[in-house]
Amino acid sequence: MQGLFDEDPEDAAPPAPTPKASSKAPKDPAQVGTVSEFVLREAGSIFQHLNKLDLHEKVQTLNALRTMLHEHSPFKDEPVDCVLWVQSSEVMANDYNPNSVAPPEMELLKLSIMADGYTQPIVTWPHDSKIEVIDGFHRHRVGKECKEVQERIRGYLPTVVIKDDRTGKADRMASTIRHNRARGTHNIELMSTIVAELVEMGKGDRWICQHIGMSVDELLRLKQITGVAALFANREFSNSWEA
Repeated sequence: MQGLFDEDPEDAAPPAPTPKASSKAPKDPAQVGTVSEFVLREAGSIFQHLNKLDLHEKVQTLNALRTMLHEHSPFKDEPVDCVLWVQSSEVMANDYNPNSVAPPEMELLKLSIMADGYTQPIVTWPHDSKIEVIDGFHRHRVGKECKEVQERIRGYLPTVVIKDDRTGKADRMASTIRHNRARGTHNIELMSTIVAELVEMGKGDRWICQHIGMSVDELLRLKQITGVAALFANREFSNSWEA
């Protein structure tokens, strides 16, 4: 018999549904902290897999990640924002570098890299399945020729890629000279040869002075060193050179 205060089964409220446990962690940054904390946490979980890769695949993956980060960086217009490690066998010297380093200075550079590590990447231009040095020829040599350094950096070299609008040969030559002149001395004869080649490319005095950071007098002296009369054709600064 049903009691006075017994609840009729038909009038009882149905039991509340049991919530299902989520099989996935929340992906909304608001649920896990700040956006930056969320990004760092997600990245950390991904990076744990890097140690499962062999050296070459790991370097390639890290280079790809650095390139992706570079695309989202507020400094993506600066080459130094994206340093990539490439196999030294893929890096080749250019054929116009006017910078020369005496043996004692070369030994000092080697000592610096041995003691301090690579603090400056090599400026490069990738093309034709090779990577051409724009600046850092001697840093590139140490990484290739010094056995201790080569073993430490596992046959790779740190590189940055020059801006896309600097890939014409005249622009690359001008970039090499600017790097050299900003840093110190350079070989005068090789500089004269470069000036001659730029003139043969159709570059006028104004372009050469502007892009190399050279005064009119310096350009005149370099032209005089070559002794080639053709270099004085179509002068753009003739008024400045009149006595």
